[in-house]
Amino acid sequence: MSQQVTGKATPELFERVILRRLGAPDVDVLTPPKHGVDVGVVRVADGVAMALTTDPVFVVPTYGWERAAWFAVHILASDAATSGLPLRWMAVDLNLPPELDDEGLTDLWDAFHRTCEALGISIVTGHTARYDGCAWPMVGGATCIALGPADAYVTPEMARPGDAIVVTKGAAIEATALFAATFPERLAEGVGADVVEAADALFEEMSVVPEAEIARAFGVRDAGVTAMHDATEGGVLGGLLEVAVASGNGMRIELDAIPIRPEVRAVCEHVGMDPYHAISEGTLIATVVADRADAYLRALADGGIAAAVVGEVLPAGAGRTLVRGGVAEPLEHPGLDPFWGAFGAWAAAAAAGA
Repeated sequence: MSQQVTGKATPELFERVILRRLGAPDVDVLTPPKHGVDVGVVRVADGVAMALTTDPVFVVPTYGWERAAWFAVHILASDAATSGLPLRWMAVDLNLPPELDDEGLTDLWDAFHRTCEALGISIVTGHTARYDGCAWPMVGGATCIALGPADAYVTPEMARPGDAIVVTKGAAIEATALFAATFPERLAEGVGADVVEAADALFEEMSVVPEAEIARAFGVRDAGVTAMHDATEGGVLGGLLEVAVASGNGMRIELDAIPIRPEVRAVCEHVGMDPYHAISEGTLIATVVADRADAYLRALADGGIAAAVVGEVLPAGAGRTLVRGGVAEPLEHPGLDPFWGAFGAWAAAAAAGA
């Protein structure tokens, strides 16, 4: 039995508690809840599909309202965008701490509105309140919705044997950026101001909306990109395994092919995080028809996004393998994301004045 306390539910806990109890069956549910699948998909009319995703509203006031709201929106928009369908709507529930005054709420919501407006997302409903017991950064939840042709969405279930596996931007983008944004002075003492500056610049890369939109224009399913997944908790290796499990396929990954930026490596080494297992919002995992992979890499490069082919989807019987330094080992779930322990320790030290 899982003894997990914090972080996203383990596959075992999710299977045992959540997946066995999903309310009433409905033939219009095309993609029901499944571990490693970022969206649910429903048929809303003949030939029309709606992709939905729900996440916490994650707001860190110390980042400044503009940055904090941008990140909160992009956490939601990124998952919805991995469906390959255009972003359309959002429902937002804000359960805010009582100490947030009206001026602060106005600043937060103005920034939230501007970010949604820039993405073409209309906010259609929600709930706004202050409650005792509510605290930053988890201050509610929201649902983001995308809509489009029923033959034009993708999910991690659709990865196919023979597909190339593409990873954008590299590992531990989010973990690195959040450390730099939250603890800049202390981090600079260990890795230097230049590294912290480069790490902080990753903040604005914590979204996969740009590369998902490139994928939609490039072509999905038989035309190119067969599956997309946002490498959040569990990092790149956790996300890759989730794609393999969701699609029921095998996989071979070359660890050395996964990009790691110098600032990411420096920060992760200093704080004691494995970059391949650390949370990485902004890193897209995409499976691509093999003979279209190079063209997709060029399309990403034209959009200013670095990416690399890191492996191949294999038939189920071929297993799931990670090649590390030329030595093959099983590709396994990393367990609890190392970011939470490292970040919590630094936050506790900061609170204690250490």
